Amino acid sequence: MPKLKTRRAAAKRFRRSGSGKIMRRKAFKNHLLQHKSTDRKRRLSKVAVVNEADVPNVEGMLPYL
Repeated sequence: MPKLKTRRAAAKRFRRSGSGKIMRRKAFKNHLLQHKSTDRKRRLSKVAVVNEADVPNVEGMLPYL
């Protein structure tokens, strides 16, 4: 069976946690930050778990994750 290629864009965005879950960054933390509250920005800085409905799609893009 041939080797599978990794989607490089996805490889830069997703990581596997220690327990095996796929982690992602949260959106809306790039620019226009002056009107967002400090609490909101701190909340957006944390990593989140990918929804279980999206996991097969992400694993398809990252066959060796």
